[in-house]
Amino acid sequence: MGDERRLPGTVAEIAASPEGAKVGAFFDLDGTLIAGYSARYFAEERFKRREVSATELARTLGMVATGGLGGSTVTGLIELSAEGWRGRTIEDVDELGLRLFEKKIADRLFPEMREIVLAHQQRGHTVVLSSSATSPQVQPVADYLGIDHVICNRYTTDDGVLTGAMDQPVIWGEGKADAVQRFAADRGIDLADCYFYADGDEDLALMYLVGNPRPTNPGGALGKVAKKRGWPILRMTSRGAGSMLSTVAALGSLVPIAGLGVSLGLVTGDKRAALNFVSEHWVEMMFAVNGVHLNIVGQQHAEAARPAVFIFNHRNGFDPFMATAVVKRDFTAVAKGELRSDPIVGTFGRFMEIAFIDRGDTTASVDALKAIEQLAAKGLSVLVSPEGTRLDTTGVGPFKKGAFRIAMAAGIPVVPIVIRNAELIGGNKATSMNPGTVDVAVLPAISVDDWTLDDLPERIEGVRRQFLDTLADWPG
Repeated sequence: MGDERRLPGTVAEIAASPEGAKVGAFFDLDGTLIAGYSARYFAEERFKRREVSATELARTLGMVATGGLGGSTVTGLIELSAEGWRGRTIEDVDELGLRLFEKKIADRLFPEMREIVLAHQQRGHTVVLSSSATSPQVQPVADYLGIDHVICNRYTTDDGVLTGAMDQPVIWGEGKADAVQRFAADRGIDLADCYFYADGDEDLALMYLVGNPRPTNPGGALGKVAKKRGWPILRMTSRGAGSMLSTVAALGSLVPIAGLGVSLGLVTGDKRAALNFVSEHWVEMMFAVNGVHLNIVGQQHAEAARPAVFIFNHRNGFDPFMATAVVKRDFTAVAKGELRSDPIVGTFGRFMEIAFIDRGDTTASVDALKAIEQLAAKGLSVLVSPEGTRLDTTGVGPFKKGAFRIAMAAGIPVVPIVIRNAELIGGNKATSMNPGTVDVAVLPAISVDDWTLDDLPERIEGVRRQFLDTLADWPG
């Protein structure tokens, strides 16, 4: 999305658009903001709990068999789904929606669409999540993205208990277009100035009404009409199914590379040379197999300060390997104990003698960190994420003290590795990678020679500020 070109459908175009709340930006949910369908996870939950009766299943199949997937059938299915929740409290169903979002749906959000939502918000536009999904599916996504306005289907309640009915009219197709028109009219918004992002054929009616139609991952009739009318088509690929085959191939490549490393160690008598061979070449191979490219700026800073404590911001399960690609050689690392069972991190970590820290076992954690401090004092660099807990945000979480105390104890500097766009190749719980380019910036080394325990919190916050400033104003 080149800023200088301002092409329709880009963040740059939005940044150059008129400001203010009189411009509306309407976003569909399934297939547009997220890959796939959120209803799937709610259905899986009900099947798991054996809450789907044979009668409900038969009625669902009967509707599809007799009516296909036309408008009346979809409306009927939406209403039928409400019957399955009869007797549950809305609080219970909303809690389920939040839990499924955190466990299943958050990783399905397209990061490219998050950027587009944010671009509209920064222009002061009225951003609306308009979906035929239900409020437990939609509201957690809206809250996560900071979207204040939601148009969706809502369950009818009686004193907080679901009645088995859906509020009328049902939001779908023309009903959705009507709801959006009413929303815009109530706020004095001219649809000719609005944007609409959606993927389904049922949203054609609304695409015709807005001045800036933005078909997103469209298929069928919407895709054909978009091409015919010259509407800009957005294709999001960062949240496909991911290639488990590529992940298996990447894991498999560790065996021959480790074999070569062991051979090198036997020939040279240098175990560290073997580990260096594996750390550099396997990570390189893993990214190549999965179509991942790292755009690194400031690599010279990683070479100038050795040994050092290299710290990186944590976005997903693959960013430790991005940091490894920067450090390359002569290092050990600290990782949380839960990652021992991770198929990639755990395998790599056991071979590379990474210290897995069980945060619930204080004594074992202290002993492990002392061992790391001794290795650092002998000349090995240390790789660690000071946030501790993985984040999938555009920000940077609070930094823990461990990495910095290691640097102070060993008398070596701290080198920040700032990662952005990691979410393009995988969400924070992803186990397979999507192809893409991730930006990495290595900042100059920070001396800790004059740091004290008294000023440590202030010093740490200063380092964290460097991460935030770099993400806000990327070098080069």
